[in-house]
Amino acid sequence: MTTIRTAQRSERLRAMDVQVLAFAADPVIRWLWPEPHDYLVHFPTLLEGFGGRGFDQGAVHVTDVFEGCAMWLPPGVSPDEETLDTAVRASVRPSIASELGDIFEEMAASVPETPHWHLAFIGVDPLAHGRGVGGALLEHALERVDTDGGHAYLESTNPRNITLYQRHGFEVTREIRVGSAPPLFPMVRAPR
Repeated sequence: MTTIRTAQRSERLRAMDVQVLAFAADPVIRWLWPEPHDYLVHFPTLLEGFGGRGFDQGAVHVTDVFEGCAMWLPPGVSPDEETLDTAVRASVRPSIASELGDIFEEMAASVPETPHWHLAFIGVDPLAHGRGVGGALLEHALERVDTDGGHAYLESTNPRNITLYQRHGFEVTREIRVGSAPPLFPMVRAPR
């Protein structure tokens, strides 16, 4: 049985390390940084900008032995745009910068207007794949979302993960496909 708990601020680095391992072969993230060194140097800043505020909200969950991590942003809490902008400007290849700008615009247009919980990142250490860790992380957070009677939202950067999200009530709202970038799939889960 997988034990899920809220990550402490002092565990921020360990929680982020799980995401770095989990996204090492992610189609969209590795499109941003195909060279391994660039990925390892720059992806943590994207993690921080996109989901780091979840730590201050008690909305980052980890398994007891850091096999998996889910970074949520509660209603009313948004990504740190300044950190995201810095991360992108400092590290993304100029040849994809305009495509990335278009992707961010499409993502912004896909975010529900109603208050919602935003799953910024969910990742499982590849050594723990197939053990139900991702599902356990989702169930843990969705209990709180359901108690609040709220919507949940995410952007799947890997088509292989869509069925996991669908099993937990998320529905694809559209496909974002821009230029040379792999597709991205916004998904919404209605209140339960």
